Amino acid sequence: MGRDRKVKEHNITMRGRKHLDITGVKQVESFDNEEFLLETELGFLAIRGHNLHMKNLDVDQGIVSIEGKIYDLVYLDQQQGDKSKGFFGKLFK
Repeated sequence: MGRDRKVKEHNITMRGRKHLDITGVKQVESFDNEEFLLETELGFLAIRGHNLHMKNLDVDQGIVSIEGKIYDLVYLDQQQGDKSKGFFGKLFK
């Protein structure tokens, strides 16, 4: 009875650098055709590429699907202090 709390998993599946499925997404912070910034169960995730677009978004399940040419995936650790603030500053220029 005390097990009603759901723990969401965070997984990434990439197929051929063109299709990306991500689970455990809490929120989509920002996105455009070159970069997505997602808040996941394991921290912020930046996805960079070319001609990126959101194929699927299910906020209830925390699932995001992205298509396009994917260049890199980077987790932004908040524990880095000033370094991560500098990186966030670069993201939101």
